[in-house]
Amino acid sequence: MRKNSCFHVGALALVVLLVSGPTGVARAQDMMRHVDLQSPEFTQSELTRAELEQKLAQLKQGETLDLSAKALNGLDLSGVDLRRTKLQSARLNNSNLKGAKLDGVVLDQAWALMADFSDASLEGASLFMTQFVGAKLDGANFKDARVAANMTRASLKGASFEGANLSADMTNQSMGLMRGVFSSANLAGASFKGANLARVLMEYADLKGANLSGADLSGSELAGADFSGAKVAGANFKDADVNSAQLTGLIGLEKALNFDNAKNLERAFRD
Repeated sequence: MRKNSCFHVGALALVVLLVSGPTGVARAQDMMRHVDLQSPEFTQSELTRAELEQKLAQLKQGETLDLSAKALNGLDLSGVDLRRTKLQSARLNNSNLKGAKLDGVVLDQAWALMADFSDASLEGASLFMTQFVGAKLDGANFKDARVAANMTRASLKGASFEGANLSADMTNQSMGLMRGVFSSANLAGASFKGANLARVLMEYADLKGANLSGADLSGSELAGADFSGAKVAGANFKDADVNSAQLTGLIGLEKALNFDNAKNLERAFRD
């Protein structure tokens, strides 16, 4: 029990660093040396797919399968209906969850490094401090989800975040700035229609052709991001940092809000 407790404290500290901004990311990369990603906790699984499916089949009406802190690394869970599970702090590194159903599931503080969630449904899910670094989430559905997760270098082509809340959690400042982190992520063609992106970190992200209609980008960090051909009607750019961002071919720019109040607008690439 003491070993697990120490692990979670260390993991929590690492996540705090990862989601706290550029300086935090650099410090986290250094701290990664103190977390053994090759250990059984990060590479092995406590259950097989068959065992997990059996447990799900045995659930009674209204019951939930608690998989919190379980090691499920490397499992093929493609297409599995996991809506009656709880995956808080679970380890899903390198797991295959293509097309899996995770609507409404709690994945807070879970680890899913390099995992494949392509076309998975996470509508209304809770992804607070979840680690998706380098994961593949193309076509995934995060509609109305709470996404204060780290998706650095993740592939999210065509993913949907419509109505989702990716904004900074301003009630938990003692733990650092918890928010959606998409540094260098591929978000080409993704939809953030009506999403809350306040203070989100998207530096150097690829947002070509993304739909940001009605999204709140106030205070977000967008330096170096590529918004070529993105839809921005109704998007709020107040205090968003667009230093060196590619803002060419924007669709609906005349209907964007506070675009002239974006930070470093004079340093952005524009038509």
